[in-house]
Amino acid sequence: MTTRKLCIGFIGNGKSTNRYHLPFILSRYETMWVKKIQASPRSLNNWDQIEGIEYCDTTEDIFSDEDIDVVVISTPAASHFDYAMQAILAGKHCIVEKPFTNTLEEAQKLFEMAEKKGVILQCYQNRRFDSDFLTVQKVIESSKLGDLYEVEMHFDYYRPETSENSKEFNPYHSFVYGHASHTLDQAISYFGIPKNVHYDVRQLLGEGRANDYFDFDLFYDNELKVSVKSSFFRVKSRPSFVAYGRRGIFTKQTKDRQEEDLKKFYMPNNSDFGIDRIEDYGTLAYYEENQYHEEQIVSEKGDYAYYYDALYETIMNGKEPLVTKEQTLEVMRIMEMSLKHLK
Repeated sequence: MTTRKLCIGFIGNGKSTNRYHLPFILSRYETMWVKKIQASPRSLNNWDQIEGIEYCDTTEDIFSDEDIDVVVISTPAASHFDYAMQAILAGKHCIVEKPFTNTLEEAQKLFEMAEKKGVILQCYQNRRFDSDFLTVQKVIESSKLGDLYEVEMHFDYYRPETSENSKEFNPYHSFVYGHASHTLDQAISYFGIPKNVHYDVRQLLGEGRANDYFDFDLFYDNELKVSVKSSFFRVKSRPSFVAYGRRGIFTKQTKDRQEEDLKKFYMPNNSDFGIDRIEDYGTLAYYEENQYHEEQIVSEKGDYAYYYDALYETIMNGKEPLVTKEQTLEVMRIMEMSLKHLK
């Protein structure tokens, strides 16, 4: 097993790079480092430069650097395909932010080229390491729910201005592409590729306006239904997760706290970063031998750095990729198909 550090270069220096990538890579200084970030002049005004990282003007500065093992594409989604293709053709491993590409066809072309060039290509699915998602997995695997029948996943907001200020519909800037790309991946990563999907995708303010609501029902061979739902018009959010089984129910009301801490510039080097408070713990109610039990479940610790730990093991030590081609293509397929059902 190698001990060499993984060398990373970034295309893009916006919120995603500085909030959802760099704090976690920097916490893994023993195994990886960021050499260069391609940054626009505007981004340099918006975000502090990090000591030890070279900020460069052009993407070619990244693609031509022989030290860089992996290029992270952290730009608006419309540019993902072109930048990722350039990185692959330059012989670099490549990580692409969500949504992966604009179309399923573009995603397929990238994977085909990555296989030809012998490089790793993955979508950045950091929310596989959300605390609430890890906690519901722990409860399911405890078997206290019994046979699992239904799981509801909610990611709600109250942002009416987003829809009210929109006068036209762009599929690639839709709520589905921007948000279902997180939660659909969670469902598919844990439960697998569904055998059937029911779509309910809406423009609540009318035709030609923003897509501000989605509700996907994913059906599996064992009759399990996993519902992935979100809306911009929820004054009070629904529970983050509800899991129903033959013998019990688990409810996790609040979401992972990493994003909330990051927005306050409270970083992962704090020991309580992203940690749930007692009042955030979920509740498990179940029957065992005809006796009713109810208990709080201590939340698992979420950590987006786990994504980069897995990436290191894949690139440096040949481990299986965390996010597979099949999973990424299925998320793209469902998102693309869903907009054909837009109401």
